Amino acid sequence: MEKEKDVLSIVIIALLIVISATGVLSSDFSKSYEVANQYGDMVKMYGNGIYAHDSYFAAPIFIGTDFMILFIFVPLFLYTYFQNAKGSNNSTKLKLMSVYSVAFYYAASLSFGVTYNQYHLLYIGLFTCTLFGLFSIMRKIKSEELNYNPKKGIKVFLILTGVALIVAWMPEIIQTVISNTTHPLIEVYTTSVTNVLDIGIIGPLCLVCLHLLKKKDKLGIIILASLLKACIIVGIMMITQTIFQILSGYEATLPMLITKAGSFLLLGGFALYFNSMLYRNLTPTMAPVAKTLES
Repeated sequence: MEKEKDVLSIVIIALLIVISATGVLSSDFSKSYEVANQYGDMVKMYGNGIYAHDSYFAAPIFIGTDFMILFIFVPLFLYTYFQNAKGSNNSTKLKLMSVYSVAFYYAASLSFGVTYNQYHLLYIGLFTCTLFGLFSIMRKIKSEELNYNPKKGIKVFLILTGVALIVAWMPEIIQTVISNTTHPLIEVYTTSVTNVLDIGIIGPLCLVCLHLLKKKDKLGIIILASLLKACIIVGIMMITQTIFQILSGYEATLPMLITKAGSFLLLGGFALYFNSMLYRNLTPTMAPVAKTLES
């Protein structure tokens, strides 16, 4: 493994730990206050820690994400990093690239979604390192050696995931366009970064990936690895986000839990299965225990 890549991965891991730990330590739901937003509506603000100037609705979601990053994703990143350092091959590089893509998604959410705070430069640093790290690892993968024959199940998964991520957020947006009102959860923000990432990137990328797989284009396999890992992490993330929202006093209704948290959790479960199948086909000689850990 090249020294430059070692340094980049170490910097990313350090940034992930510092940023997520600070978010988790900001967990205090007793300092809220209200302000009038740019649309003249009263918004309840969080009032504590790094998310002091974020809304009381959004901050627990950020903290739930940070909790997952610190206690689940960072250990996964470390395991994948050392696995690749120990014996680098196409499979380990693909796995490292997939965790880089998840870290990039996290960095983008922070950089564009969190209210400006003292960690703004750290967010940008994480965003830059993960973005260029993705390019660095991707160019090292010998795509011509990748061999994966997608079954019907993964094709259906990509279609449903792509369409669902695009359609899921559309009703609320279309309603505001028709009624000429603001998004009900826009609060103190100018846009919803989740809508931008899911509708503008992740959803369409699922359909692009399917198209590439059908054409036997090896780039489709590389994209698939990142999409599956992202879906797995988002599924876990929905659990921690929901827990912190409930701890904050947010009343989560059963229909909301089923349609939002439940659907993403189900999506993550299917992604975990297809992720295991992907690496099983790419590395058929891998030991069963190792396959379970790496998925």
